[in-house]
Amino acid sequence: MAEAPARDSAAEIPVTSNGEVSDSQEEHFTWDVKHMMTGGPTLKETRIVSSSYGSPSEGIIEAEPYRGSSFFPKNPVMFPSNAAATRLAEHAQDVSGHAGGLKNTQSGPVVITDDISKNIALEKLEQVKKWSISTYKCTRQVLSEKLGRGSKTVDLELESQIEILRDTKKKYENLLRLARQMATQFYQVVQTQRQLGDAFGELSVKSPELHEEFGYNAETQKLLCKNGETLLGAINFFIASVNTLVNKTIEDTLIAVKHYENARIEYDAYRTDLEELNLGPRDAITIPKIEQSQLQFQIHKEKFDKLRGSVSVKLKFLDENKIKVMHNQLLLFHNAVSAYFAGNQHQLEQVLKQFHIKLKAPGSEGPSWLEEQ
Repeated sequence: MAEAPARDSAAEIPVTSNGEVSDSQEEHFTWDVKHMMTGGPTLKETRIVSSSYGSPSEGIIEAEPYRGSSFFPKNPVMFPSNAAATRLAEHAQDVSGHAGGLKNTQSGPVVITDDISKNIALEKLEQVKKWSISTYKCTRQVLSEKLGRGSKTVDLELESQIEILRDTKKKYENLLRLARQMATQFYQVVQTQRQLGDAFGELSVKSPELHEEFGYNAETQKLLCKNGETLLGAINFFIASVNTLVNKTIEDTLIAVKHYENARIEYDAYRTDLEELNLGPRDAITIPKIEQSQLQFQIHKEKFDKLRGSVSVKLKFLDENKIKVMHNQLLLFHNAVSAYFAGNQHQLEQVLKQFHIKLKAPGSEGPSWLEEQ
């Protein structure tokens, strides 16, 4: 048999008489692309041979010695059939369609998130801008008032009530400080009386010749100690009530007064700004500014009027509450101190019952950790 002619390095694919690839070979068309690196003497070039059905060489991959350059190997040239090319194109479109849908699905939330972030940033920027403008106007108003150049809205009746309240708080704070000091010092006296009574009782036992004298003094000191503890209970109740009045009730009202004063400064600042704009020329540029200033002035005026009414009501209720609380506490303090120094134990106990004051028992603090073991 004659030797078969030398095959070209490219894949051999049967063609028809008019030069087209036979469609009957499309299902058995197979190619394997193998990228070759720089090879040595044994480097091979792979090519694919596809033939008709039943051909003995069906699916055979032949290898020949590589004849190309050792640095740039030749890539195999393949000529698939039209039907195979059509299927490959459809598969590529499906893949690209799925990828595009996935891309759109993934990119959608990112765009929404970016829009939300931008809106939040714009809102914060607008808030900072408004705060800066308001702070500037209020600072200018305060400085102008201190320098005597700016006008100030004053409610004489309300301002006088606020000054009286502040002065009253200072005096009540001083009263509270003295009452605490008295309670601390009197507590030390009561403790000394207790220790002195214990010492008299011990000497009464160990000194038979002075048993009665030491006994009398021991009983007297113990009675004074008991009455002193009762008086301390009344004083501590007085301190707690006055402390609540000063540091909670009056302080809450003064916080409302502080808000009212801040609203007054804002109101005067925007009022001054509106007056300055009204004194200037009116044209296409200034008219929108005047309208905006008028709107801001109206907003702060309503806020100022609302807080002024609220402060007036709180001052009225505070005055009534203060009179009622202090009337009871002053009566308690007077009756308790008078009964103690008069030695009237019964009257002192009645004072505690009248104001529903309960004294702690000597062992009411609870057992120590050693006693619990």
